[in-house]
Amino acid sequence: MSDFRNIIVTGASGGFGSALVAGLAQPGRTMLLLGRDQDRLAQARKIAIGAGAKAEVAAVPIEDHGAVADIIATFDRVQPVDLIIAGAGVKCGNENGIEADAQLSRVVDVNLTGTIAAIQAVLPGMLERRQGRVAIVSSLAALSPQGCLLSYSATKAALQGYAVALRRRCRGSGLGVTLIVPGFVETPMTERHLGPTPFRMSPQKAAGIVIRGLEAGKGSIAFPLTLVALARLSALIPVRLADFLANRLDAKILPDDDELAAGRG
Repeated sequence: MSDFRNIIVTGASGGFGSALVAGLAQPGRTMLLLGRDQDRLAQARKIAIGAGAKAEVAAVPIEDHGAVADIIATFDRVQPVDLIIAGAGVKCGNENGIEADAQLSRVVDVNLTGTIAAIQAVLPGMLERRQGRVAIVSSLAALSPQGCLLSYSATKAALQGYAVALRRRCRGSGLGVTLIVPGFVETPMTERHLGPTPFRMSPQKAAGIVIRGLEAGKGSIAFPLTLVALARLSALIPVRLADFLANRLDAKILPDDDELAAGRG
């Protein structure tokens, strides 16, 4: 079983991220929580401290690569990181049809380049110490891309490729890499998903599955198993049938607060 003492969680102000924080917090652990919502970060920190952990927060957009890298590197110098969970992510509204360039750029910058930049900030130190674990949150949309989630599906698929490649690259280095592939989790992001959400689970249950997998040193944690099996099966059946079945999960995605503020809702 892995002993994680110094932990970084990006996307810690989200529903799934805050549940991971709550599940990981315990005496003897020091946590750095990154997210864009100051109030939710403060609540996550309060929960972590209440469980006996030490916790720092940084309210910073993951797409601010320089600021995020500086914050992570500073923490790592003082508290050598044993575990980073790269969980920041967004999906954009689709009420206006095909996503606009600004929407696409934002999703790519947060989900893909922002996530990789956060990992890059801590990776050299972890490799030098020859220990620790990098956990990357993808999605079942990477296994079965959804037409209603163009940029989200694309970025999560890219993250899956990055995670697998990094895991193989780090083989024998002492550093573990875990790909996390969740289905529908009850979060504010999912509340904007106006369509079928089969086998949806609470963030606490999802976090428990992930934490047990991380402690066991798993290279991949995908759930729920029924949806995982169906998603993998879709690659083996005729394309028309796979597309027909995937489109049964089509949904309208409402814009998030940042999109509304930018006038893209």
